[in-house]
Amino acid sequence: MCQVGEDYGDPAPEGPPPLRPGRELKCVKCTEGLPVVVIRAGDAFCRDCFRAFYIHKFRAVLGKNRLIFPGEKVLLAWSGGPSSSSMVWQVLEGLSRDSAKRLRFVPGVVYVDEGAACGQSREDRAKTLSDVKLILQTLGFPWHVVTLEEVFALPPSVLRCPAQKPVGTVGTYKVAVDSFLQQQHTLGAEGVGGSPSSAQGEAQPSQPCTQDHRDLAGPPLAAQTEALSRLFDSVKTLTAKEELLQTLRTHLILHVARTHGYSKVMTGDSCTRLAIKLMTSLALGRGAFLAWDTGFSDERHGDVVVVRPMREHTLKEVAFYNRLFAVPSVFTPAIDTKAPEKASIHRLMEGFLLRLQAQFPSTVSTVYRTSEKLVKAPRDGCAAGPRCLLCMCSLDVDTADSATAFGAQTQDFSQRQPSTPLAGAPTVPCRAAEVGRALNCCQGTRPCRREDSRAHVIEQLCYGCRVNMKDVVSRSHSWVVTGEAHPPGLGATRPLVHGHPLLQPSLDPLPPYILAEARLRSQRPSPEIQEYLLENSDDEAHTSGSGAWGPPEQEGKDGQTACNCINKNIFN
Repeated sequence: MCQVGEDYGDPAPEGPPPLRPGRELKCVKCTEGLPVVVIRAGDAFCRDCFRAFYIHKFRAVLGKNRLIFPGEKVLLAWSGGPSSSSMVWQVLEGLSRDSAKRLRFVPGVVYVDEGAACGQSREDRAKTLSDVKLILQTLGFPWHVVTLEEVFALPPSVLRCPAQKPVGTVGTYKVAVDSFLQQQHTLGAEGVGGSPSSAQGEAQPSQPCTQDHRDLAGPPLAAQTEALSRLFDSVKTLTAKEELLQTLRTHLILHVARTHGYSKVMTGDSCTRLAIKLMTSLALGRGAFLAWDTGFSDERHGDVVVVRPMREHTLKEVAFYNRLFAVPSVFTPAIDTKAPEKASIHRLMEGFLLRLQAQFPSTVSTVYRTSEKLVKAPRDGCAAGPRCLLCMCSLDVDTADSATAFGAQTQDFSQRQPSTPLAGAPTVPCRAAEVGRALNCCQGTRPCRREDSRAHVIEQLCYGCRVNMKDVVSRSHSWVVTGEAHPPGLGATRPLVHGHPLLQPSLDPLPPYILAEARLRSQRPSPEIQEYLLENSDDEAHTSGSGAWGPPEQEGKDGQTACNCINKNIFN
């Protein structure tokens, strides 16, 4: 029997037990070198074997999918973090002459400065940009540095999906590779030396100088910075802020890719990050779009395809590789830096999965392998239907006549009417006259139609984006008064009691290109109505375009006019 206070010997030693003589741990790959990295239990690699294992993962993902053709321009989305820095480093090594199997595409790098959304000062942002430029100048790739404030100057066309080029088959890919190799052999025989990709890679160090000065013409305007800060201050929850930041960042990167002729965009999403994103998307009501949000390729944007070549690497592997081989990176505080675990769904899901991973090492891989089995198959009739205004996925939602709860929510938005003012209360326009006409908000002395315009925007969002947009509020111009409502400064027949500005849901802080595109979409007839519209004659089609609606160029001009009108009110 055990006795209280009985001594059972010396306490257990701390740390792992010493290895027996003659049984030192060896690398599982070469069985000769001393291991420096233990990825999983029993998987110990030496330095050279771990490097070969890491590079093979990256090359295998690209080779298995065969989406990037030789000579194609690919934009690398670099945030300065570990995963994206490792991705850029893999591309840099894959394009070197010492590489066994060289990469054949033409890369470029884009960096988005998000300091204004994260609350950084101008001095901190300037220091971060100087560190970013030092790293980018050593790569030898064309690079573009943009600020998040530039979303207030984007055109509405960034939210449209141009016709996607047909995806090449395996035979087409082999023909493209053979043609590329034949061209390389011909150039080598002529004495030019090097492949077209290498020639472009060697000639590109002189290009960043011109592109840098064009993209970094100067610091963002103070009005744009203030508008961006006001936008994120109007969002109530950290979850909605993170989703909004990701959406705006994606729109800005797409605009840079289309402007400079890139057909592919590479992101540094790792296996661990994608597993967290899958669980977070489920909690946010984006289960219908998991295959696009976590798959290797994302074709929702049409002419620009987003690929994720780092999806086979865990964060642990990325950290070890960057440490062993001195991969440079830049630390920038994110919008959720120093936030508690329960501050957002993203943080809560991240802590949940990482704690499970510490106790059960196969947690992340199990969740990740589940995402690989998801198929991109939307509902019948939704593939070519309307798309979400923000995430640009197919609007796979229930209609207003559905018996589900979401159908009732859709019906509520579609039938909402603008509120009428109280009798005797003066009418005050909620926006400037120009913006009111652009957003169809106020018309003379008629009641304000801000709620009606907000309903038009909400109707064009998927379920997950609708939930996030509910957390966007702004100060209303109306005041709460005991017994009577009146605007401030106009006087009242009764004394003001408990008067304060209201915080009401409003989408006014959103960038102008989103509001302008929502206005254009709300004015377009539905597909059912378009079937009954008469087409113009040949003479009329020559002047105004075919069909009842004008050509896309005219819609683009209308959208740009609306954006300019909204910008005039915001920044003046």
